[in-house]
Amino acid sequence: MVSRPFVMALAPLLACSFGLAQSETSLVDLTRQTAPAAHELTTEARGDILMARKMYREAIDAFQSDPQKSAVIENKIGIAYHQLQQLDQARKSYERAMKLKPDYAEAINNLGTVYYAKKSYRRATSQYLKALRLNPNNPASIYSNLGTAYFARKKYEEATTAYAKALSLDPDVFERRSSYGTLLEDRNVAERAKFHYYLAKMYAKAGRNELALQNLRKALEEGFKERKKLNEDPEFDAMRSMPEFQELLTVEPRVL
Repeated sequence: MVSRPFVMALAPLLACSFGLAQSETSLVDLTRQTAPAAHELTTEARGDILMARKMYREAIDAFQSDPQKSAVIENKIGIAYHQLQQLDQARKSYERAMKLKPDYAEAINNLGTVYYAKKSYRRATSQYLKALRLNPNNPASIYSNLGTAYFARKKYEEATTAYAKALSLDPDVFERRSSYGTLLEDRNVAERAKFHYYLAKMYAKAGRNELALQNLRKALEEGFKERKKLNEDPEFDAMRSMPEFQELLTVEPRVL
């Protein structure tokens, strides 16, 4: 049995660690709503705590014992399986969540991340686009996922458009570590050098020069070969007089 003060003290930590989407009930509200007179946690809240502790197998057991079997619970079970890299089980859970709630954008997005992990990039793209159509708030993380799927398909123009939209919705979307909450984000891009170069261009266009320089360094360190673009792409016009940018131009290319 856990006291309510203890649960409330844990709430900020769990909200940060588990990363619940804004469309879901916050953990603070959850503790207020679900802590009865006996001060007992619900099975869902217990599962949330286990997820925050990265005890994914135990979290699955807790969620599966929940009598409601709601779309939210099935989605959380899917996330736990996903963390364990049991992608087929995760896919089944996301599909059950979508069956219970056909317009559940979070589960649809998460199913897209399973397809992405399986290198089925076209299917992943389709799921992300569907999630965006169903979610009026259009979370930056889904646009980020969409851009990554386009990038993996070498559709760089579409990827740049999606990434730019994600950046406009959340200026820190690419700097924040994925916390695997209600939404899953997948940024495992094979062409890391080119990925960081495109991010550098977007940050430069937005006037965020420090982040642009950081991503240019990463691109060069990872073997970006089209170095002449640094002197050609208009996004870097305002940065070319910077000593840090000039220094990057003299860095020896990495031998792969």
